[in-house]
Amino acid sequence: MVLTRKRLRELGKSIGKYKTGEYNSITDVEGVKVGHCTLREDRDDTTIRTGVTAILPHSGNLFREKVFASSHVINGFGKTAGTIQINELGLLESPIMLTNTLSVGDVLQGTVQYMLEKTPEIGDTAGTVNAVVGECNDGYLNDIRGLHVGREHVKKAIESAKSGVVEEGCVGAGTGMLCLGFKGGVGTSSRIHLFGQEKYTVGALVVTNFGQRKDLRIPTVSDETSEKQLPDGSIMIILATDAPLNDRQLERLAKRASFGLSRTGSYATHGSGDIVISFSTAHKVPHQPSTNENTMSYNFLREDGKYISQLFEMTVDTVEEAIWNSLCKAETITGRKGRTVEAFPYELLDDWNFFNEVRKK
Repeated sequence: MVLTRKRLRELGKSIGKYKTGEYNSITDVEGVKVGHCTLREDRDDTTIRTGVTAILPHSGNLFREKVFASSHVINGFGKTAGTIQINELGLLESPIMLTNTLSVGDVLQGTVQYMLEKTPEIGDTAGTVNAVVGECNDGYLNDIRGLHVGREHVKKAIESAKSGVVEEGCVGAGTGMLCLGFKGGVGTSSRIHLFGQEKYTVGALVVTNFGQRKDLRIPTVSDETSEKQLPDGSIMIILATDAPLNDRQLERLAKRASFGLSRTGSYATHGSGDIVISFSTAHKVPHQPSTNENTMSYNFLREDGKYISQLFEMTVDTVEEAIWNSLCKAETITGRKGRTVEAFPYELLDDWNFFNEVRKK
C-alpha cells in the first residue's frame, strides 16, 4: 500500500505569520491556472522521468491581453528562454512553461505552435510572440539525451491547466528532479493579507533541483558523510500576485525570492541555475489598444509605506514553503541507470524547532 505524501502544513509545520490562501497555492491568485504533463516510462533501452508544467496568468488570450512581469537571475547557470524581452518590455504574453534543460527548444516550439493556433494575427499583422520557457536538469534520473518531450506534451500541459488544487512532487517538470539530496519536484504555496481595504495574494510555484543533504540546516543530516555526490542542480521560481505592481516593482519582488531559497539551505552553487519569473494579474495590457491615445493609465502600489515590504515578506515565506512542499510531496523514484532517490523522511522534521531558530539568525 502506497501512502499519499503530505504537504508541510499537513505534517504540523508552518512558516511565517501570514495566512495562506484557500489552496495554499499559486492558483489562489485569481485567474492563475497550472497544468502538468508527466512522462514516466520504462523501455528496454531507456528510462523516462520528465515532463512539462504550464502556468497561465489568466484564461484569456495572453498575447492579446498581456500582464506586467519581470524576472531575476540569482545564479545564471541556466537556459531559460524569453526573459530578455520580459525585462525589456515588462510584459508577459505567453504561458510560462517549465521542463528539463535539453527540452527547452522543443517546448519553445510547442508553445509557439499553440499560440499560433490560438492567435492568427501572430507573425502576420501583429509581429511575433515571445514564448517563455524555464528549465532544470533532470539527467540524473531521466534519459535527458532522448529528447522525449514533444509538442503534444506542451499542448497537453497547457490545455489541462486549471485553478484550485495543484499537483505537487513528482509531476510535470518536477518528475525527475532532486532537492537537497532527496527527491524534489513541483511545490507551491501562497500568502494573503489585508492592505487597508484591499486583500492581496502572493503565490509561488517552484521546480526544485538543487542542493545536497549536508546543506539542510538540520543537525541530524548536516554531519552525513556517506551521501552520493549529486549534480549542483537548479531551481525555477514563479511568482504571481494580484497586487497592482509594475514591472520594476515585480523585479523587486522577484529579488526577494532568493531569501526564501537561502532559508532552505541553498547558497546558489557555481552550477546552479536559479531563476525567478514574476507577474501581476491586476492589469491586462492590450496588444492593440482600442483608442488612438498616445498614453495609457494604470494604478500601481505606492512604495513609500509598509505595504511593499509586507509583500516582500510574504514572498520570502511563500517561496520557502513551496520548496518544502516540493520535498514533502515527492515520493521515492528509481530512474536512469537504476539510480534511486529517496523521498524526504518526515522524521527529520522532528528537528523543526532547532531549524526555525537557525532561520531567525
